[in-house]
Amino acid sequence: MTAIEHQQIRGITVKNIIVTIVSFVTVTASVMTTYYSLRDDIKDVRATQETTNRVNEIRLKLLESHVALLEQEFHELKERKDQ
Repeated sequence: MTAIEHQQIRGITVKNIIVTIVSFVTVTASVMTTYYSLRDDIKDVRATQETTNRVNEIRLKLLESHVALLEQEFHELKERKDQ
């Protein structure tokens, strides 16, 4: 009696089918693992980018307020000089 993996169906052995299925499952698992890893990395990058954008917006507002104060001081100094 021969083992089931050595039986043939039209030239295709059960062993070849098993190897093909296992290979397919392995490749699929690898692709899915890579996909989920990349998805998580993209989420992390997006969160970091959003945080950086918020910090930059705050810095910009702070600089704008400093510029406004300096312009006001400049105009006051100019008015004193003109008097």
